[in-house]
Amino acid sequence: MTRLAWGSATDVGRLRPANQDMLFTSDALLAVADGMGGHQGGEVAASVAIESLRRDFVEPTTDALVRAVQLANDAVVDRASDDPDLLGMGTTLCALAIVAVDGADRLAIVNVGDSRVYLLKGEGIEQVTDDHSLVATLERQGRLTRAEAAVHPQRNILTRALGIDARVMVDSWEVLPVVGDRYVLCSDGLFNEVDESRIAATSRKLADPTDLARELVRLANEGGGRDNITVVVVDVLDDDGHGLAGESAGTDVDRVVAAVSGEARAAAISRAAADSVSAPATVSARSERRAARPPRPRNFTWRVLFFVLAVVTVMGIGAIAVNYYGRHTYYVGFDADAVWIYQGRPGGVLWIQPEAIEDTHLTRADVPAATVAEIDKGKIEPTLDDAHRYVTNLYGQSPTPTTSAPAASPTTATVAPVGN
Repeated sequence: MTRLAWGSATDVGRLRPANQDMLFTSDALLAVADGMGGHQGGEVAASVAIESLRRDFVEPTTDALVRAVQLANDAVVDRASDDPDLLGMGTTLCALAIVAVDGADRLAIVNVGDSRVYLLKGEGIEQVTDDHSLVATLERQGRLTRAEAAVHPQRNILTRALGIDARVMVDSWEVLPVVGDRYVLCSDGLFNEVDESRIAATSRKLADPTDLARELVRLANEGGGRDNITVVVVDVLDDDGHGLAGESAGTDVDRVVAAVSGEARAAAISRAAADSVSAPATVSARSERRAARPPRPRNFTWRVLFFVLAVVTVMGIGAIAVNYYGRHTYYVGFDADAVWIYQGRPGGVLWIQPEAIEDTHLTRADVPAATVAEIDKGKIEPTLDDAHRYVTNLYGQSPTPTTSAPAASPTTATVAPVGN
């Protein structure tokens, strides 16, 4: 049997008008949801998701927990479809549950969105879950550093959440329950204000999970409290009820000790349901409030459209910049032994190849020896007039006195593209 002790705390923060976070604790299931979207939309989404998860997690397996999260997504989508005022609402969700694998207990962890589960072991802290957000994706791709991601202006844009699409991918893990390990489930109102090193240091000072949950909420408010803050702390205990730092678990409502196995777990979940759900909370009222969406199926969202338009815009700007750089300059160079004025860059730029536009009527033999090398490389000039002046100087320095300079406005030759 696996024994757990836990404590929890939630707060509206210093700036939000209402708390749209939601937490749930029971003998075999603990969860945090962070809702978003419109007037009361986040509060409703988080509440619907937690209630559905509680109701539908009826078998102690990881697959059953994942299925319960998917059913929670269906419940949020259906509720939004029934009420035009709730269209576009969504919620994150992370959860931890005791499950059975080949007759032995494991801890199953699931998440959708950017609410997190941390593992505190010894002196260290490890983020178990992966954030489903734009900046987290860019960080995993190596395009942003962790420090850059922490202050990125689009760090609240999610790439996955419950209630946004008809189908949702759920990340899941199974871990061994090790006595002394501590797990922290939290909304982004915590880790956006309190860095991981301070979470770990505070955990080492406070053995009681309720005390730690309350202190982390206090620190988040002290750090700015710009969002709702929700924390659930879970300790893995030994058979005598001792966990972190050898402390014994208390018996108050917020620190129930779980010693549940096999068939008893399903009944335990139902028993705890009536008084274990916290007051509704309205998830981080995120800056990217979602526009109303049509009912299911909704495989193509406004967020996807925004991302596609942003990519197309960046590519268009890049193409214009390359085209300008590749065409809006000139150079004097050799074509075999003849000296020509070209439009473009020597050797070309990507798909933009230079074009021979004027024959100067000079040959390699007419060019001063000191300038042959630079003309071989291509003597770049910013404008056509500058190129004309350079050619005129070549005539003045020509070692062949019979060569005469062209008229002030040289005749333009037939334009011909120059290959690589």
